[in-house]
Parts: sequence; C-alpha cells; structure tokens
Amino acid sequence: MRKLAILLSCLFAVLVVQAQDEPEYRMEIGAGVGAMTYQGDFSGSLVKNVQPAAGLVWRYLFNPRNALRVQGTYGKLKGNSDNSETWYPDYTGTDVTQRAHYDFTSTVVDVSVVYEYNFLPYGTGRDYFRAKRFTPFVFIGLGATNAKPSNGDSNMSLSFPFGLGIKYKMGTRANLSVAWGMHFTTGDQLDGVKDPYGITSSGLFKNTDSFSLLMVSLTYSFKAKCRTCNNDHF
Repeated sequence: MRKLAILLSCLFAVLVVQAQDEPEYRMEIGAGVGAMTYQGDFSGSLVKNVQPAAGLVWRYLFNPRNALRVQGTYGKLKGNSDNSETWYPDYTGTDVTQRAHYDFTSTVVDVSVVYEYNFLPYGTGRDYFRAKRFTPFVFIGLGATNAKPSNGDSNMSLSFPFGLGIKYKMGTRANLSVAWGMHFTTGDQLDGVKDPYGITSSGLFKNTDSFSLLMVSLTYSFKAKCRTCNNDHF
C-alpha cells in the first residue's frame, strides 16, 4: 500500500508538471467587430436599426477566472420616430396621421473598463491544471460615452455596461470571444433630443438613453507569468 501511494503521488506530480508545461500569460490585446443598437425615447427594440461597430481590446488576467478588460469602441446608432408608440409634444400630432417625422444617426465613441468573471478556469489545460479552452463569462463595469448626433451637438455621459459572453482558446496565445452587453448612460442625447416628453425629470437613469453592443473579438496573449511565482488561487 505504501509503494502504491508513492507511485500515485509521483504520477500526480508528473501530471501537474505536464499541465503546466506552458506559461500563463498575464495580458491580451486585440480587436473586434460587431453591432450596436439604440434604445431610447424613439425605440426600445434590441433588433431594429442595427448598426456596425468596431473596437480595440486590452485584457489583464488576474488568474484563470478573473480578468480586467479595457475596451474602446467606435460605432453608429440610428433611429426614428415612425414606430414610436409614445406621444411627444414636438414630434407627434393630435392624430397619428399628423406625426412629425424625426430620424437621426449618431456617431458613438465608448471607452469602458469592466471586470470579467469566467465560470470555468480559462486556459489550454497545459498552462493551468484543469483549465478549460471554453468558458462562459459575465462582466460589469464603468465607461464614458461620447455621441455626435446628426441633429445635435456632441455630448459626453457616463455609461454602465454589463452583460455576458463566451470565450474559446484557439491556441496557446489566440483567444476568441463573443460578448453582448447593455450600456446604460446617464445622458438623454444619444439621439440628439433631450427630454422629448417636455417634462422636467431628475434621477440618475430617469429618461436616459442606452445602447446594446454585440462584439466578436480576437486577442493575442502575451507577457508570460514568472514560473517561480506561486500559483493563484481561484
């Protein structure tokens, strides 16, 4: 029994060493493409007026489950008052046939910092024991959004992104991710119109605009973790 225990211990040690024959990487950098959708006074749909978006991604990995992502996104938002079911004093007549038409296109630049939590330890399985190439994840954070509507002045507001996604490790350094999130802003002028209700409002998110973002990103891992450092716990 003693010899068997020693043999099993040696086998386990060999497996651990083999599982860690690749370094853990601390950072990722890359780019992505996707789609933006406007949600505000003139539309609440997640699928109407979908516009293109692109972005740059930098990620810092604390360990296989926790990461910090900084992302800069450039995209477009589009909408109109044609399908709005809400009556607005300046854009809707007393009869549906008398509605005043309003449409807009906004250029949006958004920079966000989010915390990501992987439901499974993320890796190739050789860089970290029991790591998985595929994992779902959730994220939440803080950002700044600058919008330049076609019918208004450029405006800046805070944004609060949160959402979910999936990651797949294509190789030792190549990573593919798909993430969808909502970005709630503190402003009401993504569409170029402030307070179309004509009623004074207050509160952080009262009568404010938002947008959703679907992004497919490809990143490259770099900056290997020191092999002499202790393993992170997760």
